[in-house]
Amino acid sequence: MIQTKKNINTLLTSLMLVMCVVLFSSFKTNPNPPIAGEPIKLGFIPLTDCSPIVMAKELGLFKKYGVEVVVTKETSWANVRDKILTGELDGAHCLYTMPFSVYTGVGGKAGSEMKIAMMLNVNGQAITLSNDFCGKVGFKQMNKVTPVVAAKLKAEKEVTFAMTFPGGTHDLWLRNWMSLAGLNQKAVKIITIPPPQMVANMKVGNMDGYCVGEPWGGVAVKQGIGFTQIASQDIWKDHPEKALVVNKEFSETRREDLKKVMKAILEACIWLDNAANRKKAAAIIGKAPYVNAPADVIEGRLMGDYNLGCNQGTEVYGDDYMLFYKGGTVNYPRKSYAIWAMAQFVRFGYLKEEPNYKAIADKLIMQDLYEEVAKSMKVKIPTDDMKPFSLTMDKTVFNPANPSAYLKVVKR
Repeated sequence: MIQTKKNINTLLTSLMLVMCVVLFSSFKTNPNPPIAGEPIKLGFIPLTDCSPIVMAKELGLFKKYGVEVVVTKETSWANVRDKILTGELDGAHCLYTMPFSVYTGVGGKAGSEMKIAMMLNVNGQAITLSNDFCGKVGFKQMNKVTPVVAAKLKAEKEVTFAMTFPGGTHDLWLRNWMSLAGLNQKAVKIITIPPPQMVANMKVGNMDGYCVGEPWGGVAVKQGIGFTQIASQDIWKDHPEKALVVNKEFSETRREDLKKVMKAILEACIWLDNAANRKKAAAIIGKAPYVNAPADVIEGRLMGDYNLGCNQGTEVYGDDYMLFYKGGTVNYPRKSYAIWAMAQFVRFGYLKEEPNYKAIADKLIMQDLYEEVAKSMKVKIPTDDMKPFSLTMDKTVFNPANPSAYLKVVKR
């Protein structure tokens, strides 16, 4: 009897050991490892600035450079994050600040690595306010925002603004806008909504304003449910916006294929910055498999021609609308911008302590790879990285070598 019990205990112990090994192995194994020769999967969110990836596909540029790429439409930035981290996507059109938000634990599991291969565009986002603000706050009238919000808070008890991902670019433009307006960020509610759902949520009264990329600012104007209070390029001319972000393992095991992908996208960016091509691009991007929005709205803002709504007329941007190349200045992944973004996480209370800015930027930005690709295509590499700069409206100087000094003087 005693021997039987010993045998049973031994068997149970062995089974537990086997289960532990199996479980441990499953945690250690990437469920979607990159496989040489397999089609490369790139995701995109329905936004106008997905154009470089979509047009590289539509123009046959991936095929030209010898890679097979499948592009997939994704529902939210959180979805993009999860699929890149698990390898379900090899890469995606992505908020350039997302890898830093995720790595620092603001928008994901701290320590999770997503790599930035190159930048895709600058400018082209906007802050849209509901019609409740129409006639009370005009285009770029920053001094009128806070009094109207205060009146709404007194009457309605709550004012809600939306952005698309914690620590994402739209979150940072929204919070910078509030700071410029002198608006107490703790006095209002800030929620997260996927970009394509912004207009529908505004229509049913779920928020008073939102920050998102085009065409969802222009669509709100076309549908008469809101107006453009400011474009992101008014806050910071030529600000970095979307990037090609890739799975870490993919970047290491399929480096040569990644370079081919980058060359195709870089050529698409050059094609997109030819004004003569933008009408064609708008027609393609507007189709249901991509952004699924009126081509005339996409085309207008792609050309820098902004119908502001609320009887404010039209604002025409000359050299600071959505740009994809601009002589090669757009696509270089600057570490100074990454450090600026992480300083914003501290500034706005996402992080209690300053991170190791430079080490994180070095880890997540594949600057050497971009330089290799750019040189092979004779694309000029900017020399302004890691130099002090300031935003267009907020003149506080940001020195990437000393973000602590900036945080001591910038408005919260």
